[in-house]
Amino acid sequence: MKHSRQSVEINMEELRRALDGARRGPICEADYLKLKMALEVLAERLTRMRSSEKARAVVPQAQLIATNPTSPDTYDCRKGKGHGRNSASSYSGARKVILSHTSLAGGDACPECARGRVYTQRQPKTLVRIVGQAPVEATMFELERLRCNACGQVFTAETPEGIGSDKYDATAAAMIAQLKYGTGVPFARLERMEKQLGIPLPAATQWELVEQAAAVLTPAFEHLLWQAAQGEVIHNDDTGMRILRLAREPSDKRTGVFTSGIVSLWRDRKIALFFTGRQHAGENLADLLNRRTERAAPIQMCDALSRNTPKSSKGVKILLANCIAHGRRQFIEVAANFPMECGYVLESLGMVYGNDALAREQNLDAAARLRLHQQYSGPLMEQLHGWLKEQITEARTEPNSGLGKAISYLLKHWQALTLFLREKGAPLDNNLCERALKKAILNRKNAMFFKTENGAMVGDLFMSLIHTCDLNGVNSFRYLTELQRHSAEVKVKPEDWMPWNYVQTLARMQSAAAA
Repeated sequence: MKHSRQSVEINMEELRRALDGARRGPICEADYLKLKMALEVLAERLTRMRSSEKARAVVPQAQLIATNPTSPDTYDCRKGKGHGRNSASSYSGARKVILSHTSLAGGDACPECARGRVYTQRQPKTLVRIVGQAPVEATMFELERLRCNACGQVFTAETPEGIGSDKYDATAAAMIAQLKYGTGVPFARLERMEKQLGIPLPAATQWELVEQAAAVLTPAFEHLLWQAAQGEVIHNDDTGMRILRLAREPSDKRTGVFTSGIVSLWRDRKIALFFTGRQHAGENLADLLNRRTERAAPIQMCDALSRNTPKSSKGVKILLANCIAHGRRQFIEVAANFPMECGYVLESLGMVYGNDALAREQNLDAAARLRLHQQYSGPLMEQLHGWLKEQITEARTEPNSGLGKAISYLLKHWQALTLFLREKGAPLDNNLCERALKKAILNRKNAMFFKTENGAMVGDLFMSLIHTCDLNGVNSFRYLTELQRHSAEVKVKPEDWMPWNYVQTLARMQSAAAA
């Protein structure tokens, strides 16, 4: 039987006084109770932070089988991928150097037997050599100068072709943006490292470079917004952020600052967007949908917070889907107190996720995936829904308990949680957007804040472009570099300079130049 914890009002000052008193003598019963409750809450939170959310890590295996004896014992025990050495083909960003044999060529006589001839093999031998270098390197060109002793004229050696007059190459701004907004390295930290390597790169200079690059990349970002607005499935969520110098109007009632993450799926492409300011995720999504020209209603995936749904967006209707992982997590948190009940829910949802994994393994299209879920996941969810209702209507579970609240959450949002059984392409959870938000969280963890609204907009632009490249398997460093080098072309026709087609655009330009 679950025992309810006694409620005690405490604060940090009271805990400090109780600890100081314990050093002088025995503590009273009231102070002992406060210290005990504080330690129990701390231990519980630390356990949640360290624990896995895998069903078999939360609920013992025997109880999982007891709650659902008809489910196969090895249903969720697929072997993961191995972790062997990376093959040479994995180094897609490596510079390739082709070396020919020094004494032989295809068709020459064999020097070993002198009877046959050697021919080039289709697969060459590969040797990968990895070297270290500074993130931002500098090259100093010393141009020889000659002076006439009669007329005083000075003659200077010519600058090598392709160097240009700019001190900072486009690759410098691309690398700084990649480190800052792609991997969370603050400007000050990069400044210290570059100084140790003998290359001064002040934080103020880094900011000037990325700010100038952001102005060049804006046309591509604007077109990316338009494409994201046409998405068939749109994920969104937000996280807290800080902007030190944020102008606030007297009429502003909202004091919080947030970074909203939006991931849009359109034509087999994934587009990640970030927006930092006072607006919530739903308001930013409404602004994005105002750019929409597609008539079909998109599927919106989010958790059940009301602030995640758009309130007004030019009459664009959405099909709301809620995240099953959020509802599942509530049962994870109370599984220690209700192992049998939570084991049944977790096992049922695990089988639904297993069906979804099967659809991915078989590379099913949206229609075939929907039929699979309707055939196999539909009965599971219907049975689970009946069980959840019985727990409340037949008073098997206290509504105000942790289990009762978890059950009520699922029942309240059941229609949105089960959209995947009615609509093609509806996802099960919002994990895609939550993984994208880790970009912003990593930057917040390392840099703590944005200084100004302009700094936040620059960060949003680079995080959007970099993470969109990541989601589509594109080298983001090369992409940012080429956009800067072809800024005039990007401004005229940004649709040809998206992460998934800019390589083809470059190839066409090179072919036209060669012709």
